[in-house]
Amino acid sequence: MRGAGDDFGLTRGEARFLRSLETPKRILEYLDGLDYDFEGKGCRSPRRVLRERQVQCMDGAMFAAAALRFQGRPPWILDLEADNDTDHVMALFRENGCWGAVGRSNYSGLRFREPIYRTLRELVLSLFEEYSNLRREKTLRRYSGPVHLARFDRRGWMTAEENLLYIPLHLVDVRHYRLLTRREARGLSTTDRRQYESTFVGREEKGRTFVLAIAREKPKKPLRLLRRRKRR
Repeated sequence: MRGAGDDFGLTRGEARFLRSLETPKRILEYLDGLDYDFEGKGCRSPRRVLRERQVQCMDGAMFAAAALRFQGRPPWILDLEADNDTDHVMALFRENGCWGAVGRSNYSGLRFREPIYRTLRELVLSLFEEYSNLRREKTLRRYSGPVHLARFDRRGWMTAEENLLYIPLHLVDVRHYRLLTRREARGLSTTDRRQYESTFVGREEKGRTFVLAIAREKPKKPLRLLRRRKRR
Protein backbone atom coordinates (compact mmCIF):
# COMPACT_ATOMS: atom_id res chain seq x y z
CA MET A 1 0.00 0.00 0.00
CA ARG A 2 1.80 3.11 -1.21
CA GLY A 3 0.80 6.70 -0.85
CA ALA A 4 1.64 9.62 -3.06
CA GLY A 5 5.37 9.97 -3.65
CA ASP A 6 6.08 6.44 -2.39
CA ASP A 7 5.52 7.52 1.21
CA PHE A 8 3.67 4.25 1.91
CA GLY A 9 0.59 5.99 3.31
CA LEU A 10 2.52 8.12 5.81
CA THR A 11 1.94 11.85 6.05
CA ARG A 12 4.48 14.18 4.52
CA GLY A 13 5.81 15.06 7.97
CA GLU A 14 6.10 11.42 9.05
CA ALA A 15 7.93 10.50 5.85
CA ARG A 16 10.22 13.51 6.18
CA PHE A 17 11.20 12.46 9.69
CA LEU A 18 11.95 8.88 8.66
CA ARG A 19 14.10 10.17 5.80
CA SER A 20 16.01 12.30 8.31
CA LEU A 21 17.24 9.12 10.02
CA GLU A 22 19.87 8.85 7.32
CA THR A 23 21.99 6.04 8.73
CA PRO A 24 21.37 2.86 10.75
CA LYS A 25 23.20 4.47 13.70
CA ARG A 26 20.79 7.42 13.66
CA ILE A 27 17.89 4.98 13.69
CA LEU A 28 19.41 3.33 16.76
CA GLU A 29 19.85 6.67 18.51
CA TYR A 30 16.21 7.53 17.91
CA LEU A 31 14.99 4.15 19.18
CA ASP A 32 17.20 4.43 22.27
CA GLY A 33 15.50 7.73 23.09
CA LEU A 34 12.04 6.13 23.28
CA ASP A 35 10.41 4.61 26.36
CA TYR A 36 10.64 0.84 26.43
CA ASP A 37 7.34 -1.04 26.54
CA PHE A 38 8.54 -3.56 29.13
CA GLU A 39 5.00 -4.93 29.57
CA GLY A 40 4.63 -5.64 25.85
CA LYS A 41 1.28 -3.87 25.61
CA GLY A 42 1.57 -3.02 21.92
CA CYS A 43 2.89 -4.20 18.58
CA ARG A 44 2.87 -0.81 16.92
CA SER A 45 3.16 0.38 13.36
CA PRO A 46 5.90 2.93 12.61
CA ARG A 47 3.22 5.65 12.61
CA ARG A 48 2.16 4.72 16.14
CA VAL A 49 5.77 4.56 17.32
CA LEU A 50 6.27 8.12 16.13
CA ARG A 51 3.14 9.25 17.93
CA GLU A 52 3.33 7.22 21.15
CA ARG A 53 7.13 7.32 21.56
CA GLN A 54 7.10 3.86 23.08
CA VAL A 55 8.53 0.67 21.68
CA GLN A 56 9.57 -2.92 22.37
CA CYS A 57 11.75 -5.22 20.28
CA MET A 58 9.14 -6.26 17.70
CA ASP A 59 7.83 -2.82 16.81
CA GLY A 60 11.35 -1.42 17.21
CA ALA A 61 12.52 -3.76 14.45
CA MET A 62 9.56 -2.82 12.24
CA PHE A 63 10.21 0.88 12.81
CA ALA A 64 13.89 0.42 11.94
CA ALA A 65 12.93 -1.52 8.78
CA ALA A 66 10.58 1.31 7.75
CA ALA A 67 13.30 3.91 8.28
CA LEU A 68 15.77 1.79 6.31
CA ARG A 69 13.18 1.63 3.53
CA PHE A 70 13.33 5.41 3.23
CA GLN A 71 17.09 5.06 2.73
CA GLY A 72 16.33 2.93 -0.32
CA ARG A 73 17.03 -0.36 1.45
CA PRO A 74 14.74 -3.41 1.65
CA PRO A 75 12.58 -3.51 4.84
CA TRP A 76 14.04 -6.76 6.18
CA ILE A 77 13.71 -8.15 9.69
CA LEU A 78 15.50 -11.06 11.38
CA ASP A 79 13.86 -13.34 13.95
CA LEU A 80 16.00 -14.84 16.71
CA GLU A 81 14.63 -17.84 18.63
CA ALA A 82 15.76 -18.83 22.12
CA ASP A 83 15.14 -21.74 24.48
CA ASN A 84 13.94 -20.91 28.00
CA ASP A 85 13.99 -17.23 27.08
CA THR A 86 12.16 -14.64 24.99
CA ASP A 87 12.79 -14.29 21.27
CA HIS A 88 14.22 -11.12 19.71
CA VAL A 89 13.74 -9.32 16.38
CA MET A 90 16.05 -6.87 14.60
CA ALA A 91 16.02 -5.04 11.26
CA LEU A 92 18.66 -6.08 8.75
CA PHE A 93 20.69 -4.03 6.27
CA ARG A 94 23.62 -4.64 3.95
CA GLU A 95 26.64 -2.54 3.04
CA ASN A 96 29.49 -3.62 0.77
CA GLY A 97 28.06 -7.12 0.67
CA CYS A 98 28.06 -7.52 4.47
CA TRP A 99 25.21 -7.75 6.96
CA GLY A 100 24.40 -5.39 9.82
CA ALA A 101 21.42 -5.12 12.18
CA VAL A 102 19.61 -2.49 14.22
CA GLY A 103 16.73 -2.64 16.68
CA ARG A 104 15.66 -1.97 20.24
CA SER A 105 16.19 -4.22 23.22
CA ASN A 106 16.03 -3.85 26.97
CA TYR A 107 19.46 -5.50 26.99
CA SER A 108 22.34 -3.33 25.88
CA GLY A 109 24.16 -5.91 23.75
CA LEU A 110 21.24 -6.79 21.46
CA ARG A 111 20.62 -3.41 19.78
CA PHE A 112 23.11 -2.93 16.93
CA ARG A 113 25.67 -4.67 14.78
CA GLU A 114 27.95 -2.94 12.29
CA PRO A 115 27.70 -4.19 8.67
CA ILE A 116 30.86 -6.32 8.79
CA TYR A 117 29.43 -9.86 8.76
CA ARG A 118 29.72 -11.86 5.56
CA THR A 119 26.83 -14.16 6.41
CA LEU A 120 23.73 -13.98 8.58
CA ARG A 121 25.09 -16.84 10.65
CA GLU A 122 28.19 -14.78 11.46
CA LEU A 123 26.01 -11.87 12.51
CA VAL A 124 23.81 -14.05 14.73
CA LEU A 125 26.83 -15.72 16.34
CA SER A 126 28.08 -12.26 17.33
CA LEU A 127 24.94 -11.96 19.50
CA PHE A 128 25.35 -15.33 21.16
CA GLU A 129 27.38 -14.39 24.25
CA GLU A 130 25.07 -11.43 24.97
CA TYR A 131 21.88 -13.49 24.78
CA SER A 132 21.15 -15.03 28.20
CA ASN A 133 18.25 -15.49 30.60
CA LEU A 134 17.99 -14.64 34.31
CA ARG A 135 19.78 -17.88 35.16
CA ARG A 136 22.70 -16.65 33.04
CA GLU A 137 22.10 -19.52 30.60
CA LYS A 138 23.13 -18.79 27.00
CA THR A 139 19.83 -19.29 25.23
CA LEU A 140 20.05 -18.28 21.55
CA ARG A 141 19.39 -21.33 19.37
CA ARG A 142 17.86 -20.48 15.95
CA TYR A 143 17.54 -17.65 13.45
CA SER A 144 15.42 -16.92 10.39
CA GLY A 145 16.43 -15.72 6.99
CA PRO A 146 15.57 -12.11 6.05
CA VAL A 147 11.80 -11.53 6.22
CA HIS A 148 10.74 -8.85 3.71
CA LEU A 149 8.00 -6.69 5.24
CA ALA A 150 6.81 -5.55 1.81
CA ARG A 151 4.71 -8.74 1.85
CA PHE A 152 2.48 -6.90 4.36
CA ASP A 153 2.11 -3.65 2.39
CA ARG A 154 -1.47 -4.48 1.44
CA ARG A 155 -2.32 -4.56 5.14
CA GLY A 156 -0.76 -1.14 5.70
CA TRP A 157 1.79 -2.25 8.29
CA MET A 158 3.56 1.12 8.25
CA THR A 159 0.46 3.13 9.16
CA ALA A 160 -2.00 0.76 10.90
CA GLU A 161 -3.69 1.75 14.15
CA GLU A 162 -4.28 -1.83 15.31
CA ASN A 163 -1.59 -4.01 16.83
CA LEU A 164 0.34 -5.84 14.11
CA LEU A 165 0.13 -9.25 15.74
CA TYR A 166 0.00 -10.99 12.38
CA ILE A 167 3.68 -10.18 11.80
CA PRO A 168 5.10 -11.98 14.87
CA LEU A 169 2.67 -14.83 14.14
CA HIS A 170 4.14 -15.03 10.64
CA LEU A 171 7.63 -15.22 12.13
CA VAL A 172 6.67 -18.31 14.13
CA ASP A 173 6.15 -20.29 10.93
CA VAL A 174 9.02 -19.08 8.74
CA ARG A 175 12.00 -21.35 8.32
CA HIS A 176 14.64 -21.07 11.04
CA TYR A 177 18.19 -22.39 11.04
CA ARG A 178 19.79 -24.21 13.95
CA LEU A 179 22.73 -22.38 15.49
CA LEU A 180 24.16 -25.19 17.66
CA THR A 181 24.19 -28.95 17.70
CA ARG A 182 22.56 -30.62 20.71
CA ARG A 183 25.97 -31.67 21.97
CA GLU A 184 27.26 -28.10 21.75
CA ALA A 185 24.18 -26.80 23.58
CA ARG A 186 24.62 -29.33 26.41
CA GLY A 187 28.23 -28.27 26.91
CA LEU A 188 27.61 -24.53 27.29
CA SER A 189 28.84 -22.69 30.37
CA THR A 190 26.86 -19.91 32.02
CA THR A 191 27.53 -16.29 31.16
CA ASP A 192 30.21 -14.60 33.24
CA ARG A 193 28.52 -12.47 35.92
CA ARG A 194 30.35 -9.29 34.94
CA GLN A 195 29.31 -9.68 31.32
CA TYR A 196 25.77 -10.54 32.38
CA GLU A 197 25.50 -7.42 34.55
CA SER A 198 26.78 -5.24 31.70
CA THR A 199 23.70 -6.17 29.65
CA PHE A 200 21.53 -4.36 32.22
CA VAL A 201 23.07 -0.95 31.53
CA GLY A 202 20.20 1.34 30.48
CA ARG A 203 17.58 -1.33 31.16
CA GLU A 204 14.10 0.05 31.88
CA GLU A 205 11.36 -1.41 34.03
CA LYS A 206 8.31 0.44 35.31
CA GLY A 207 9.67 3.64 33.85
CA ARG A 208 12.95 3.50 35.79
CA THR A 209 16.45 2.64 34.71
CA PHE A 210 17.98 -0.40 36.38
CA VAL A 211 21.10 -0.07 38.49
CA LEU A 212 23.59 -2.89 38.18
CA ALA A 213 22.94 -4.04 41.74
CA ILE A 214 19.51 -5.25 40.68
CA ALA A 215 21.16 -7.86 38.49
CA ARG A 216 22.52 -9.52 41.64
CA GLU A 217 19.07 -10.15 43.11
CA LYS A 218 17.58 -13.60 42.68
CA PRO A 219 14.03 -13.82 41.27
CA LYS A 220 11.41 -13.89 44.04
CA LYS A 221 9.61 -16.79 42.38
CA PRO A 222 11.05 -19.83 40.57
CA LEU A 223 11.30 -19.18 36.84
CA ARG A 224 8.95 -21.27 34.74
CA LEU A 225 10.63 -23.22 31.94
CA LEU A 226 9.36 -22.15 28.55
CA ARG A 227 8.65 -24.93 26.09
CA ARG A 228 8.53 -24.18 22.38
CA ARG A 229 6.07 -26.22 20.38
CA LYS A 230 7.62 -28.64 17.92
CA ARG A 231 7.98 -27.42 14.37
CA ARG A 232 6.12 -29.12 11.62
